Amino acid sequence: MSWSRWQPSKAQPWDHRRITHLWRRAGFAPDWGMIQNGLREGFEPTLERVLHPDSSTVEAFEELSQTIGEAAVGAESADRLRAWWIFRMIVTPYPLQERMTLLWHNHFATSNDKVNDIAAMYEQNQLLREHSLGPFGPLLHAVIKHPAMLKWLDAESNRKAHPNENLARELLELFTLGEGHYSERDVTEAARCLTGWTVHSRKFLFHQETHDAGSKHLLGATGRFNGDQLLDLLLLKPSTAWRIAWRLCRMFFGENVLDEPEIDSLAELLIHNQLNVGLAVETILRSERFYADENIGCRVASPAEYMIGTVRALELGNRPPSTLLLAERFHEQGQDLFHPPTVFGWEEGRQWINTRTILARQAFAHDLVGGALYQARRPFDTALLPARHGFETAGQFYSRLFSRVRPRSTHDGASAETLVRLICDTENQLV
Repeated sequence: MSWSRWQPSKAQPWDHRRITHLWRRAGFAPDWGMIQNGLREGFEPTLERVLHPDSSTVEAFEELSQTIGEAAVGAESADRLRAWWIFRMIVTPYPLQERMTLLWHNHFATSNDKVNDIAAMYEQNQLLREHSLGPFGPLLHAVIKHPAMLKWLDAESNRKAHPNENLARELLELFTLGEGHYSERDVTEAARCLTGWTVHSRKFLFHQETHDAGSKHLLGATGRFNGDQLLDLLLLKPSTAWRIAWRLCRMFFGENVLDEPEIDSLAELLIHNQLNVGLAVETILRSERFYADENIGCRVASPAEYMIGTVRALELGNRPPSTLLLAERFHEQGQDLFHPPTVFGWEEGRQWINTRTILARQAFAHDLVGGALYQARRPFDTALLPARHGFETAGQFYSRLFSRVRPRSTHDGASAETLVRLICDTENQLV
């Protein structure tokens, strides 16, 4: 069975390699303490930490995050908003939630280039986070009716006399059914369902006067459907469940690891559980397929996975680099937060790597270790972290920290050059 539960064995032990794999795919790279906790506690307690971190720690973090986020909104600063999200990714005690927020940001790709409203982008991001591991239905309803999405896809101009199909088309093609599971007639009729949805004073507003209340025929059903009824109809379609399953598998599996029937099986699980994304994620993270050798270290890390993982592995959360400067590095590496390139979001996997971005990744490693990513230059003390964890040689420590298999040989002790090489190493750029 595709989603059979994995159990550690002699052939597939719960070890450094699989602990690192779990944290890198379901969050960001672990620090040394997280790896050692995983070895000491075992598989089940470690997975529980990933899925359900300590609530009091999460609550304290959210209070601080809200203060920083609201300050960015108050300043109407897109740079500070990007910096706020990067701060969250670095410091959060719940990295799985941030990874899922990134996933939904790419699925419901919305850019501030057109929305031009920092408050709306902040609110949408919080909605994605709030619903990131819950049933897909509430997430879909909340995001499609949010002012950021309505502005992004021109819903304000979708009126009874002249329906605008932008929101309807992306709703069917990208957010739910997927290409090939609807007709042009369905797009037209869906646009009629969504007429009257607009934005007033930065809030969703339903204009009865501009809504087409006539009978529609779409996706094999006939009725006087409005926008909410359209969304409910889409949530019942098996192709919507399949698209969610496909999206999750792109995040948690490398290329060519899964076959289509395995995605079909995950879609069936979603269908029978009210499209509960959290349940599907837990099913994946407990599965034999997730911990199979061929699924470990086989996918190119996104800029977020690469940079945030490195910062967290080096335990820089208490005094992190400038998140404003890190936001620039996100842009240079091709993942400009709150500014996806198109409605299709970012192309992932191997598409993250080209001549320009590989040089940007190398520059990030050099500047992080050299201290150039702090407002006041602060070079990284390469001897401090190994000594804290009881290692006699820094080279051995960093080699082990950034390796999933075995320490690579290093001939210099605590040199910055060695650490830069390890950060830039191909293995550290794969998850």
